[in-house]
This record gives sequence, C-alpha cells and structure tokens, in this order.
Amino acid sequence: MEITDVAPVAVRQRIRGRARLAGWLTAVRNEERARYERLLAGRHPEHSPAYAEVDRPAWMLVRLETGEISVDDLWGAGRVEPADLGAAEPDPFARHEAELLQHLHSAHGDRVRALAGLPGERAGEADAAVRDVVPLALDRFGLRLRCTAADGRAFDARFDFPEPVKDTGELRHAMHTLFAAAAG
Repeated sequence: MEITDVAPVAVRQRIRGRARLAGWLTAVRNEERARYERLLAGRHPEHSPAYAEVDRPAWMLVRLETGEISVDDLWGAGRVEPADLGAAEPDPFARHEAELLQHLHSAHGDRVRALAGLPGERAGEADAAVRDVVPLALDRFGLRLRCTAADGRAFDARFDFPEPVKDTGELRHAMHTLFAAAAG
C-alpha cells in the first residue's frame, strides 16, 4: 500500500511525503469479527457492514499484517519498524493541520514571513529577497515553511519547538515564542 501526504496549502511541489507498507492481507476470523466491525462502525458508520445494502455483496474484513514500512518525506528517507508504527501516537494536530496552516497564512502572514529571516544554515538564502513564505507543515514537533526566493527557487525551513506540544494552548505558546524570536 502506498500513502501520499499532500500539503493542504497551495504551494509548488505539494507532495510532502510517501509511505509504503508491505505485508500480508489475512481474513479477520469469526471470533475477532465483531470487534473489528465495531471499530469500523465507530470510525466510518456509513461504510460499516451493519449498513450494507441488501443487493450488495457481503463484506469481507481483512487485516494488513505489516512486514515492512518505508518513508520518504521532507525530513529524509528511511525504514520504520512495524512495532514502532503500532506503538506510535497520532499527532494531536493532524486532524486540524489544514485549518491551522491556513489560519497562520491568512491571519499571521506577516509574522510567518518574518520567520524566514531568522538565522540558520540557509540564512543567506532567506535574506536574499524572499518573495513568498507559506506554512507547509505543522505537527507537535514544529513548523515547516516553504520559502520562495525572487528568482523562483524554493527551499524549506524547519522551526522545531523546544519540546513537543500536546494541545492548542501549548501550540499557541510555542508559536508566540517563535514569532517573538523573529521580531527580535
């Protein structure tokens, strides 16, 4: 299975990453079926077996037993152990990332643009007439911006939070800290 992560904002090269999962599909056994049907109904009630139409074929529940995972994204490429994926917690901002990025861009565009001027390993490029700065990704660990120079070259800048944030209150504080650093 291949999963593509597309940026929820309008930028060139919108694909932020791809994950590939390989493994085995196995039928869910009868003794486990009720538990998986409840899980499916809780997340997608309109697609659960309980709502199957009479003239449609019967549902078959299958489970992907993951053997290997590879990820290629803005941060690099590598392998992920299936046990690590199984133990991973969802990012608290994943469901609302698009709205948060759009809010940062529309309501705080000037402050986001100021972040491109912070010193770093690409500071020379950031100082050289950045034409556009767009929030590209946001998670509990930080913010990534897509910066476009006057000549059309684009580069990404990552701003890590001092520690992972857990909720919108901590996110607000972390963003204010970044904005204050950019304001000097």
